[in-house]
Amino acid sequence: MTTNAPRPEVLRYTAFSTTPEGGNPAGVVLDATTLDDGDMLAIAAELGYSESAFLTPPPEGLDGPEGRTFTIRYFSPKAEVSFCGHATVATAVALAERIGPGELVFATRAGTVPVSVAEEDGTVRATLTSVEPHVEEVTETDLTEALAALDWPAGDLDPAFPPRIAFAGARHLVLAAATRARLTDLAYDFPRLETLMHRLDLTTVQLVWRESATVFHARDPFPVGGVVEDPATGAAAAAFGAYARDLGLVPEDAVLTLHQGEDLGRPGELTVTLRAGDPRVRVGGAGALIGR
Repeated sequence: MTTNAPRPEVLRYTAFSTTPEGGNPAGVVLDATTLDDGDMLAIAAELGYSESAFLTPPPEGLDGPEGRTFTIRYFSPKAEVSFCGHATVATAVALAERIGPGELVFATRAGTVPVSVAEEDGTVRATLTSVEPHVEEVTETDLTEALAALDWPAGDLDPAFPPRIAFAGARHLVLAAATRARLTDLAYDFPRLETLMHRLDLTTVQLVWRESATVFHARDPFPVGGVVEDPATGAAAAAFGAYARDLGLVPEDAVLTLHQGEDLGRPGELTVTLRAGDPRVRVGGAGALIGR
């Protein structure tokens, strides 16, 4: 931090919930111009949330509404992250409360991420549009190691949802449980899964269970960030939307609902929107102030 510069205000917001008790908390620093990388990491570690977001002025040439374009960086308690959906939503809600709803544009390490913010009946909702996603195969060796770290028998996977690595700003291994009970029973080998995730450059493991054609439940181990489990993961939701569309598991035009955080006592709801002809994925949800 610049010598003698005061520490900037650190806000605390939750994303994908209308109440502070639900969703995924994030630290939000709306003016991080005086902070260096070490300062941002220290603030993120002090807060202990899965990620915190830090805003600085936009890069030259970033298109967007005047006064509503920013550079955004994300730090977990252990490292910088290329993209974080819930911290983006939290930041967008915090900005909307200060400069009003509307369009925002964020320059992230993963690419440009537009966000639309609207208020209805006192609830502020933000919807981000991901960078262009892609989906790739996972080797049998890596899948076997992931299941061993999770202590999940291969027979507990849903055969209709083949394991894949999906990207929509960050990489996530998508594994589908055959039952809600399998998803509920999560007690994994932290260092073993962390080692695999570093080798595959994964941000989380996206564990899902399909309740209906458009409703899913999700859990996201996040050992590489120093967090056992992420309560609501916007980047993984975007990756999952791309995965589900790529494999033909949902229509090209679809609105999916992901419930996450219920098993942690922090229920959240993520809306994933797919549009025919547009490879990008939209992820939206409410946000709420926790405190300062």
